Amino acid sequence: MTATVTDFSASFPVPSARIEDYIAAHTFDRPTLVIDLDRVEAQFHALNAGLGAATIHYAVKANPADEIIDRLVDLGSHFDAASRGEIELCLSHGAHPEAISFGNTVKRAADIAFAHRAGITMFAADAAEEIEKIAAHAPGAEVYIRLLVEASGADWPLTRKFGTTRDTALKLMAQARELGLRPAGISFHVGSQTRDPAMWSDTLDQVAAVWHAAVEAGFDLDLLNIGGGFPAFYGDAIPHPTAYAARVMDQVTARFPAGIRIMAEPGRGLVAEAGMIAAEVLLVAKKSEDDLHRWVYLDIGKFSGLAETIDEAIRYQFVTPHDGEATAPCILAGPSCDSADVLYEKRPVALPVSLKSGDRVMIRNCGAYTSSYASVGFNGFPPLDVVVI
Repeated sequence: MTATVTDFSASFPVPSARIEDYIAAHTFDRPTLVIDLDRVEAQFHALNAGLGAATIHYAVKANPADEIIDRLVDLGSHFDAASRGEIELCLSHGAHPEAISFGNTVKRAADIAFAHRAGITMFAADAAEEIEKIAAHAPGAEVYIRLLVEASGADWPLTRKFGTTRDTALKLMAQARELGLRPAGISFHVGSQTRDPAMWSDTLDQVAAVWHAAVEAGFDLDLLNIGGGFPAFYGDAIPHPTAYAARVMDQVTARFPAGIRIMAEPGRGLVAEAGMIAAEVLLVAKKSEDDLHRWVYLDIGKFSGLAETIDEAIRYQFVTPHDGEATAPCILAGPSCDSADVLYEKRPVALPVSLKSGDRVMIRNCGAYTSSYASVGFNGFPPLDVVVI
């Protein structure tokens, strides 16, 4: 693959007119996520074109809507499942067991046994006990060892909880081989919402060093799982998905042997831009007459779908009936009786001064990690509804 110059010319994707038209034509009695399936398909093709020889394993946790899984099965996608429930979901829509990897490194023994009976042959691990469980309940399976990598600059880092160090990874491979498993390769995650493919460079250097050390130690590796990290547009410039994926693959092929199996696990980058949330303003207020900022309360908050506003990491974009009018900064909060349910305060959001209770707002690019994060009904508020068009 030839070197690709990162293309930021398509950094501002056109919002889905189908979704905006649908929301405008309907009323909602609670916050509702509207998903455009055709946009999911378009993103799949765009990423697939850039990834080349890599196989897409959709990260089901990003959005497990039945219609999305069904469409992706039809497109030939593979799947990264984090639980028995996600495996059952994919199988129920016709996904072949060999197209599903059990990518969570923390698994219940009974679920490993279930996956093995169902025909799943590929499992992730990053600890000795996990290797023992897989050997006991999925004999002969392939395992890939997840590495602990340093933060890459991603908006939503995924360090610390998952992965292991170089020396421990080699010990786990040896343990797996001794227990009759096949240590097939390595996985890592550069961090969710890694906006620039150049941010992958240092992480890939770390992973390549472990790969070559493992080969020198006698392990016949042939699988590299590059995880997710493929970004969505939240206001900051990102490359077109095809250009982004191609630039990542340029870096991968420069560091790893030709002919190996490469897995990619896009979640956000595949479905985020295919969804918008229809919401409502419940209250606009100031705490005092000389308060510098208004407080704007929506009928959706951290516990009903917008969990990724934790630490204000993901910056959603808002469409209101008063766009084009004068704006002023405001603190945005959710409806629940929990003081932690504040979405943006450190970096207030500029919204129209004329915004008022009862106004409908649309939140763009919410197709990922919203419905799957929403609570079952904290404070009695209903969970985020989902409509697929």
